[in-house]
Amino acid sequence: MSGQPRRAIALRRKTVVSVATIERWLTVEPLTAQAFAPFGEVIEIPETGGIDANAGTAVRFDDFTKLELDRDGGHAVLSVFRVTPARLPFACRSLERHPLSTQAFMPLSERRFLVIVAPAGGDAPDPAQIRAFLTNGRQGVNYRRAVWHHPVLALDTATDFVVLGRSVDERDCDVVALKGGVVLTIATLPA
Repeated sequence: MSGQPRRAIALRRKTVVSVATIERWLTVEPLTAQAFAPFGEVIEIPETGGIDANAGTAVRFDDFTKLELDRDGGHAVLSVFRVTPARLPFACRSLERHPLSTQAFMPLSERRFLVIVAPAGGDAPDPAQIRAFLTNGRQGVNYRRAVWHHPVLALDTATDFVVLGRSVDERDCDVVALKGGVVLTIATLPA
């Protein structure tokens, strides 16, 4: 119909990789900048610093994560994702990556969420290198370009996230199904 806005459709390349069933438990680590450094940056407001803004009614914090969104003609897109909570135990059956861009997630309310990642490289992630992190509710993450990651996993309740990503492009989203998966079982989450 003319006059109707067109919806963007996310196209994804999907590859099934023959990986033996992995029966190991992932330890969920607290999200820290140092532990997460191989995968990207932790987004959180520093305790000190910032620049006075808006005639002194605000403090502005700039440039604490590196965004790469315009490679090969892409452009930045600001989105809001409403994420349904995951149930534990959780079986990780696939990971995705964005070879042309970074992707940043920040919860709009103080809600903890799980982050599952594996190092960039290769046609598929190395299941032995998959790691899981738990945010403190005030943190977000910015995945480096080509880092393997699971889609964001809310806990307890539906959570809204502001997402800074690249315009939809089938060249910038690879999804790999892990045959057998990696089982993530958590009896209790870290405090």
